Amino acid sequence: MSEILAVMIMAGAAWFWLDALRARDVAVEAARLACAAEGVQLLDDTAVLVSLRPQRAGGGTLRLRRIYRFEFSDTGNNRLGGSVTMLGSTVLALYLDPHCGGTAGERRLV
Repeated sequence: MSEILAVMIMAGAAWFWLDALRARDVAVEAARLACAAEGVQLLDDTAVLVSLRPQRAGGGTLRLRRIYRFEFSDTGNNRLGGSVTMLGSTVLALYLDPHCGGTAGERRLV
């Protein structure tokens, strides 16, 4: 019985890890597209998970709500912040700090 429990725990951990990788890839791609649309440079080509919690989705299903932070530059000499909020693997909102040469703010992609 304990072997079955151990296998179930390992399978759950593997699912969580793969789901987290998929969500991060979606967040980085959303940040990359937003930076390209604003004419700024995404720095380090990555996003960092800063928040993870369960939340109910539209149909009442339980999903993981993740918030990722990333950095971008509008001049090449500074670092500004942005964030991507996701529910499951869907982007809910994307935010870029105010920067020179563009109109920044909250971007709703849904």
